Amino acid sequence: MEPARFEYGSQVRVIRNVRNDGTFPGTNTGELLIRRGSTGVVRDIGTFLQDQVIYTVHFIDEDRLVGCRDKELIAIDAPWTPSRFEFSDKVLARIPLGINGEIVANPGDEGEIFKVMRDADTVAKNGGIAYHVRFPGRTLMVPETALEEATPVEPVSEDVEPL
Repeated sequence: MEPARFEYGSQVRVIRNVRNDGTFPGTNTGELLIRRGSTGVVRDIGTFLQDQVIYTVHFIDEDRLVGCRDKELIAIDAPWTPSRFEFSDKVLARIPLGINGEIVANPGDEGEIFKVMRDADTVAKNGGIAYHVRFPGRTLMVPETALEEATPVEPVSEDVEPL
């Protein structure tokens, strides 16, 4: 197990959406607890299964104490570039996407975010955040500007009888 990177009172930023894994009282499993980019203060340091450091972070704006894994946190003064999408979000291609001139995703094709790439080199090279997006049969590195949110469509039931 790695030693703790943060101390009591350290100001931190969460880099992933934190959802209830079933251990947060008063909310449903899977419910969003803290949105990525939120900042807080370390209030306690512990371990889970003797191999993971867990920080209890007080997110002041949300007034919540939430347990966060080390890999979910960065120092508040560390470089941070907010992104539109997060791991496992469904997205649509806005433009044709291809490899070596072969189109592998057409506008409107749905993909899933596999990885968010917000490091300085990627941002500089792509003019912003890029993502590894899994389209059927291929994973592509795609700039944020080439994607849009996939909004689920409510199915229309055809067996509804008029009143």
